[in-house]
Amino acid sequence: MTDHRMDIIWAPWRMAYITGDHEKEKAEEAARNALLPPLLDGGKDDCFLCQAAVCPQQQFPARYIVHRSESVMTLLNRYPYNNGHLLIAPRRHIANLSDLTILEWEEISRQLTRRVEQIRRLMNAEGFNVGLNLGRVAGAGVPGHLHWHIVPRWNGDTNFVTTIGAMKAIPQSLEAVCELLRQDDQSEMK
Repeated sequence: MTDHRMDIIWAPWRMAYITGDHEKEKAEEAARNALLPPLLDGGKDDCFLCQAAVCPQQQFPARYIVHRSESVMTLLNRYPYNNGHLLIAPRRHIANLSDLTILEWEEISRQLTRRVEQIRRLMNAEGFNVGLNLGRVAGAGVPGHLHWHIVPRWNGDTNFVTTIGAMKAIPQSLEAVCELLRQDDQSEMK
């Protein structure tokens, strides 16, 4: 006898992305942006990465910022391809690899390495897709602000549901992943 139970997957934060209805999200973002200090030189008002680069620390949870240094920041992708999907970006609004300083390159490399190992350890990731898209035609959603993606992968994380059902289940909230990574950072500093 075949088991015909249906698994119900709850991922309400995806609905605004799926329907394109971002009104509530836009209103919340506008309220947060009204409290921002001035953007860094060359920053763009409509760039969420430029906004994250200057937001006060108390806004880190709402913007899913895991870490921010003088030159680089790490944050969760608000519309993840997989659980734990991170973005690593310079704080400056730059579009070309040749515009990165040596300090930015080094810090980005350190963050990429650190976050891959951290997610492997904390979330038992079995593999990763790591990379960046240069230019809109290459798939960059924010072509003016360089950012690298770290997408954790697990055996079987893509199956018939993603192919036939055109859906993907993300089993952990962004808030929970962000808190997990921040707490791990704090415990390593002790």
